Amino acid sequence: MPNLVMEYADPVAERVSVPGLLEDLHQTLLSCGLFEDNSVKSRSYPCHTWLVGPEGDLKTFIHLELRMLSGRSAEQKRELSRRLMAILEQHASEINSLTVDIRDMDRECFLKATH
Repeated sequence: MPNLVMEYADPVAERVSVPGLLEDLHQTLLSCGLFEDNSVKSRSYPCHTWLVGPEGDLKTFIHLELRMLSGRSAEQKRELSRRLMAILEQHASEINSLTVDIRDMDRECFLKATH
């Protein structure tokens, strides 16, 4: 039940194929062996307004947040983080800031309804 959310500064789309990057990140999740294929969800959102540091410098960034149900080891999460960062660097090495954040979701509190 992983949810990958890619947030990026507007100007990134002028230099990076956002659909291509998202597809490669999604395929990485599908091939990592940690998830059922039908449970993997990936999406991206442009950020129109942002500030960085005391001067509010307009630097470019891509931030990945991966939320998944708890239960994976720290090593599994580190390896997945490394794999996602490698894809980011392959597609977007000229972007000022690339970050990956993996978060556990509490299995006992997560609810899902499908229709």
